[in-house]
Amino acid sequence: MPSSKHTAFQSLPVVDISGLRSPDLSQRQAAAVKLGQAAREAGFFYVIGHGVPAKRIENLIARAQAYFAQALEDKMAAYIGRSSNHSGYVPQGEEQFYGAKPDLKESYDLSFDCGPDVERRPMLGSNQWPAMPGFKEDVSAYYEAVYALSLDLFRGFALSLGLSEDRFTRLISTPPSQLRMIHYPYRADLPPDRPGIGAHTDYECFTILLPTCDGLEVENGAGQWIDAPVLPGAFVINIGDMMEVLSNGRYMATTHRVRKVAQERWSFPLFCALDYDTVIAPLPELIVDGEASRYEPVVCGNHLYAQTLQTFSYLKQGLANGELKLPPGAHELGSFGHGGARTGNDMEQAA
Repeated sequence: MPSSKHTAFQSLPVVDISGLRSPDLSQRQAAAVKLGQAAREAGFFYVIGHGVPAKRIENLIARAQAYFAQALEDKMAAYIGRSSNHSGYVPQGEEQFYGAKPDLKESYDLSFDCGPDVERRPMLGSNQWPAMPGFKEDVSAYYEAVYALSLDLFRGFALSLGLSEDRFTRLISTPPSQLRMIHYPYRADLPPDRPGIGAHTDYECFTILLPTCDGLEVENGAGQWIDAPVLPGAFVINIGDMMEVLSNGRYMATTHRVRKVAQERWSFPLFCALDYDTVIAPLPELIVDGEASRYEPVVCGNHLYAQTLQTFSYLKQGLANGELKLPPGAHELGSFGHGGARTGNDMEQAA
């Protein structure tokens, strides 16, 4: 397995991205340079000057805390297995990542809430919403604000790579960009080495994370686990597998995990993707003379669906009984990008 190109950083960089929203191109480019430096050196960093209103963040956290405080029976009324596009409540034990022990968390998963004129796909459609008053309104308002931030970051990453500013955003209209509202309960009875979620890289282009307390750890280029404590007022950004591929390895996905939490914790990642049918492959502009493409292409939505099919119990059951099937070219879990032991081998070949 190739080693990481990241530096042996001991703390996460902090990047002020307010310049990305400037009408002055030179200021946008200056902010993009700092963004690109953090992406190359660490692949995991904080952003400030992001423009997301504090009130929307406060309302999101309050709705999540109220929702997860309900009885299991009430939460299961919106069980994700009842949706057609993977939205709803995910109970503890439903999700098993990379063959490890089930993660010690529960979540509510949502994506871009499409209207009736958008083609329904396994990871795209109208969200399933719980009956809790105010939940849809406050969560949708947060999604709207952070989705707008994602477009700022896509433009910044494009500039930092020497591409046209709209190189990524012109591929985004109704993306399968998923927001997860995650609750990590505190359990004193568990051993200290039992993680909240095991080591992994994210599937999508990048993640915009809002955590409420510490627990996140990031692997640096020397193979050391570095704490990523909460920085008030900041989001945590990390590069995912798809951006690594699109950049032909100029940016690399960073491995991370959540250790056993010392207190109850909530976490809100938005996994930022391109449109469903976008082919994820190294951009031609980033393949210089004599340089080969380092990655095989995948279709964005199909790849996300394939990984999800292999992770969630209700979907794995559908695979087992023949009701569902993997899309063409589906990769095994963890086998895409630089961290994959079998990059390029699809499931049909592996069988």
